Amino acid sequence: MATIGNNLSNYDASKVPDGKDFQIAIVVAEWNEEITSALAKGAYDTLLKHGVAENNIVVKHVPGTYELPLGAQFCLEDKNYDAVICVGSVIRGETEHFTFVCEAAAQGIKEVGLNYNRPVIFCVLTDNNIEQSRARSGGKHGNKGDEAAVTALKMADF
Repeated sequence: MATIGNNLSNYDASKVPDGKDFQIAIVVAEWNEEITSALAKGAYDTLLKHGVAENNIVVKHVPGTYELPLGAQFCLEDKNYDAVICVGSVIRGETEHFTFVCEAAAQGIKEVGLNYNRPVIFCVLTDNNIEQSRARSGGKHGNKGDEAAVTALKMADF
């Protein structure tokens, strides 16, 4: 796995743009809430750390990861956000449902960003088990939410 030996929360803060002028939306899937709430908190706290004003961060919830692209689209239609971070977690089960949800979310998130010409950040864990998800949402591999917030700031500044 790409995170083995890496910590998603370690980055060079000097290379992160000041977010004071940015407005960011975070769209969070309610499914696997233990994981998604930890990822969203990581993203939120990292945005604050880099100067995004609390009133310039909006958090919206959708039922599951599959709904993230439409949630991002609704945000961009409602307001001209500088970036949208899509937070989800899909854990492999016994059926092909995992594959369909992951592929739809990834393609949909990409399409919304391209269609609206705005950064729409993929902060979706696609793990084999809950232990892997916990390790990447604040555990031994850091927090993917931190990484997503840094990506959003860099792309908004691009």
